[in-house]
Amino acid sequence: MRNKILFALATLGILLGVVSAYVYSRQAPPQPPLTTNNDPYTRGIFANGIIESYDANGENINIYPQVAGRVTAVDVTDGQTVAKGAPLFALYDRVQQEVVAQNKAQVRAAQALLEQLRAEPRPETLAVAKRQVAYAQANLVYQQAQLLIIRRERALNPQAVSLLALKNAENSTRVALENLRVARAQYNLTKAGAWIYDIRNQQAIYEAAKKTYASNRALLRQYIVRAPVGGRILRINVTNGSYASPQGVYGTYTQGMNPAVVMGRRDGYMQVRAYLDEILVPRLPSPGDIRAEMFIRGFSHVGIPLQFVRIQPYVTPKVELSNQRTEKVDVRVLPIIFRFKIPSRLTLFPGELVDVYIGTKAAH
Repeated sequence: MRNKILFALATLGILLGVVSAYVYSRQAPPQPPLTTNNDPYTRGIFANGIIESYDANGENINIYPQVAGRVTAVDVTDGQTVAKGAPLFALYDRVQQEVVAQNKAQVRAAQALLEQLRAEPRPETLAVAKRQVAYAQANLVYQQAQLLIIRRERALNPQAVSLLALKNAENSTRVALENLRVARAQYNLTKAGAWIYDIRNQQAIYEAAKKTYASNRALLRQYIVRAPVGGRILRINVTNGSYASPQGVYGTYTQGMNPAVVMGRRDGYMQVRAYLDEILVPRLPSPGDIRAEMFIRGFSHVGIPLQFVRIQPYVTPKVELSNQRTEKVDVRVLPIIFRFKIPSRLTLFPGELVDVYIGTKAAH
């Protein structure tokens, strides 16, 4: 009896495994639209879409600071239109200011020393060297005269002057002669000015100091984040006292890193990034025949015609719309970009989800 029960349980487990494998291996159908409007095309295909600011080469402009630091000022507000180069927010830059001031002082010191080397010889230094030569000449003349007197006295009376006194006078004359040679050499060296290799070395030090100063001054300018293009501020994620870095700003609610500022262009057009389920990709018309229309959720009776822009030819996991990493990654989508003229009768914002129907002109 016990063996029969075990055999029955084993058989039941095998059946459950087979059924589970079949159920989970089935490919999920594409999500149905949330709107209740009818497909405007005879054989159209459906895609989820998200509205973005229109950019011929990308999407919304995510702005990150080039340096990290505490935010000290925010100069814009959500929805504000700014020109290219307008300040968006500023970071604490006191330390960098001190570094730049130090570099500037080092440049001035290196330049002063270089100018000093190039201006050599100083007239005052050359005058001193010239007088040292004159002094050495006078001393030599004096020593030679003393030696001449001692030699004459010894020639008249060898007992009047000792041999030691004669030797001392001769040595003093030789020392005076060498002193004159040294003085003349020092004068010529002073007159020649700074050595060319010293000037080149100081020139290199000066150029290196200038580059360090320019680099740190350029880095200082990065502490004020400016608009890279003219456009509209879509979202500000920084505030006074918050911390921003090149990785972004920590989001309190998302618990992830977000761009400091999100901007978008506003030139009469917006764009829709539609995500077409991979099982519908074979039914996608050729780019020249693509026609599309979108419907705003909550206004299913209002259709807005779309202009095809381009296809991003890379199928990706469908995580872009919800940004939830717990979403099943076996559902993959093909991004397709459309643009549309902003309607005057509707208020639309980047980030809105829409329903997109794709067909061909002949399928109406």
